[in-house]
Amino acid sequence: MISPLEIGANVVMSASIVLAGRNNVHSWWLGVLGCSMFAVLFYSVRLYADVALQAFFIVTCALGWLKWLRGNGGAALPISTVRLAALGLMLAVGVAATVAYGMMLRAYTQAYAPFIDSAVLVFSIVAQLLLMGRRVENWPFWLLVNTISVPLYASRGLYLTALLYAAYWVNALVSWLFWRRQMAAPPAAGALR
Repeated sequence: MISPLEIGANVVMSASIVLAGRNNVHSWWLGVLGCSMFAVLFYSVRLYADVALQAFFIVTCALGWLKWLRGNGGAALPISTVRLAALGLMLAVGVAATVAYGMMLRAYTQAYAPFIDSAVLVFSIVAQLLLMGRRVENWPFWLLVNTISVPLYASRGLYLTALLYAAYWVNALVSWLFWRRQMAAPPAAGALR
């Protein structure tokens, strides 16, 4: 059965994620609210790595909000890219951290699917840090996270969340293309970003 908390968390986060995909700064404060709701939800189904991830998201949403507004010497932060070597390093560190944290969860908790849950945590952190920096490469990482999350959440009976993560997968793909086009276009005067 879908709980009111699961419905509310998904509604708020859907709005936040769509706004992020549209490069809108209001995504961030909605993210704080939605992540708080998800932390409570994930705790109730023993997805502890996801609880820790939501705490991280709450902090980074507040920081991302400030960074997007004033991260470029007081001006709005522009969309940019990351060097290929840096992306390779992020991927390698992400795999190592996934294995290490998964081993810890398996040894010290009753976590469900510790390595899969850990991969969601680790690569969400990578994606979120890239999103905070308005780096276009955040979207492929979100595609990976959403691909892993759909079956994980469905396996815990969080069917609405799994369905919405499937929609987030589509949003990440569309957003990746949108950001690439927006990065190439000159900034619009007076646009709220």
